[in-house]
Amino acid sequence: MTLPLDDLRVVEFGQLLAGPFCGQLLGDFGAEVIKVEDPGRGDPMRQWGREKPHGKSLWWPVVARNKKSVTCDLRQPEGQALIRKLIDTADIVVENFRPGTLERWGIGPAELWETNPGLIVTRVTGYGQTGPYASRAGFGSIGEAMGGIRYVMGDPDRAPVRAGISLGDSLAATYATIGTLVAVHNRTRTGRGQVVDSAIYEAVLAMMESLLPEWAVAGYQRERTGAVLPNVSPSNVYPTGDGDLILIAANQDSVFGRLATAMGEPELSSDARYATHEARGAAMEELDGLIAKWTVKKSAEELLSILHQAGVPAGRIFRAKDMFADPHFQAREAIVTVDEIPMQNATPRLSETPGAVRTAGPELGQHNDEIYGGLLGLDETERARLRQTKII
Repeated sequence: MTLPLDDLRVVEFGQLLAGPFCGQLLGDFGAEVIKVEDPGRGDPMRQWGREKPHGKSLWWPVVARNKKSVTCDLRQPEGQALIRKLIDTADIVVENFRPGTLERWGIGPAELWETNPGLIVTRVTGYGQTGPYASRAGFGSIGEAMGGIRYVMGDPDRAPVRAGISLGDSLAATYATIGTLVAVHNRTRTGRGQVVDSAIYEAVLAMMESLLPEWAVAGYQRERTGAVLPNVSPSNVYPTGDGDLILIAANQDSVFGRLATAMGEPELSSDARYATHEARGAAMEELDGLIAKWTVKKSAEELLSILHQAGVPAGRIFRAKDMFADPHFQAREAIVTVDEIPMQNATPRLSETPGAVRTAGPELGQHNDEIYGGLLGLDETERARLRQTKII
């Protein structure tokens, strides 16, 4: 199968999630991603994750999928020279060190462009490559706080909460991937590479909708609102007769009309209290109560059947076990099993050249011989010396 990015070679530095998730996304669509890890230790993601059957991380097979692992001590001049040769064969470098780290090792963009002018250097950090905070340590959680999303997450009477995933890191990596592909496209016009500078706080900020003009123009400060969005109604979680919870999102005028008809109260859609988006937002609590009185009289299955037939967006709140059992997940192969590890499939879907999960995360240094021997042409004697001196 031809994959759309299989003509690109990526050298991935860095560790944990912000840089490696960018590498994962590129690898899903066919890029050859060569992950450079510290000899003997590797990426800490090899150990991260709550559950570790057989002592191994279940996170690593996902974030390192479709990648090749080589080891190299970048703190030693000989390691820097070796990896420079590898980068000379590459299209893209992905890294998430603090700004200035590559430059300190003599492999910053300016040095790399001397021998590889088309190289794209994608850099993911907490605060970006410039500005007064650039040199600060920046984890995803701090970027989420600075970018604004932490303040608005949770219930209004409690301190802000976090999502149960590494949201800031993943957003920064996703924007880094977009920027990388834009830079690849631009290179086809100019022949030149460039730096892609993805900051975690800016990636989070980019998702914050109208938060900024609401404050600057209208003087409105968004606050935590729990399970609902202010002035968006009905869009909430509602109880059922068998103790389940169902999400219903019927805040658009036409959709609310369909919901009212499904409830057996079509007159609600023309009632001045609920007829418009603004009116329903103002009457959110009252309207949610009316809907809950209807939903609690029905089982979850009965309720969903009625809502789906009526064209009203509704669904259960899925957990992992629900995903494995769901026929839609199965029909679209949203979950794939690779090397006996089930994981989410590549997304989005391309009609002609879709991505694919081909391998799970590799063992540390698994591809040293393939890359250093086959690609760079180092003979076994030289590779043995590099191993003995702990360069690789």
